[in-house]
Formats: sequence, structure tokens, C-alpha cells
Amino acid sequence: MEHNGYKTKQREAILSYLKKCESGHVTIDDVSEYLKESGEKVGRTTVYRYMEKLTQQGVLRKYFIEEGAGACYQYIDEQERCWEHFHLKCLQCGKLLHVQCEYLSNIEQHILEHHDFLVDNTKTVFYGLCGECRQKQGKDL
Repeated sequence: MEHNGYKTKQREAILSYLKKCESGHVTIDDVSEYLKESGEKVGRTTVYRYMEKLTQQGVLRKYFIEEGAGACYQYIDEQERCWEHFHLKCLQCGKLLHVQCEYLSNIEQHILEHHDFLVDNTKTVFYGLCGECRQKQGKDL
């Protein structure tokens, strides 16, 4: 019985961390590192299995932002506010920005209506330079 209680405590710790991250993406390594720093002994395999289960249940959304990189996960709140958004990836520092933008949603709608093509936001990434990196390089527009 104690073993099951321990598993439940681990799962609660994982879910609590995912909720704290809200609209941000996290990796298995992010969750494992957080739990380690919090003093929770949870194996990486346990984290992976539970996050995959949460994905199947619709609690998390799974993304593959780059080829060859591991998956990212995002917690979906009750209103599914994070269901649709776009990603901006800085080629210099690697920062990943999550953008919920009406203008980009209009472009997505335009593509559907005028080009009969449905955009998959889980795989849509715009690459470029973030403001900080542009400023460092003196490349303001």
C-alpha cells in the first residue's frame, strides 16, 4: 500500500510542476531536474511514462519543435487556452517563444479558406532572431 502512495505522491509532484509552467513547454529532463532539486526521487522513466499517460488523457499536449530533439509537453488547462498558438524559435540563443496572436490566427484561417490547407500548430515554428539577440548584433529592423 505504501508503494502506491509513493507513486501517487510522485504523480502529484509532476502534475503540480506542469501546472506551474502553464503555457510553457517542458521536456522530460526539465521535469526530472525540477523534481531532483525539490528532493523528490523520481526516475526519468517514471516521468516519461506518466507524461505520456497524461498526453493520452488530453491533459498534456506533445510537441516536436525540432528534428532530432526530444519532445516538449505543455499542460492544457480546463479552458484549453493553450490549444492553439504559434512558436518563434531564436536561431541565435535557442529561446522558444509561445505566441497567441489574433493576427497569426487570421493567417491560419486564410490559409485554410483560400488554399484549402489546415495548419498544424504543434509543428509550426517561425525561425529568426529574438529581440535580445538582434539588439546584441545591432540588427534592429
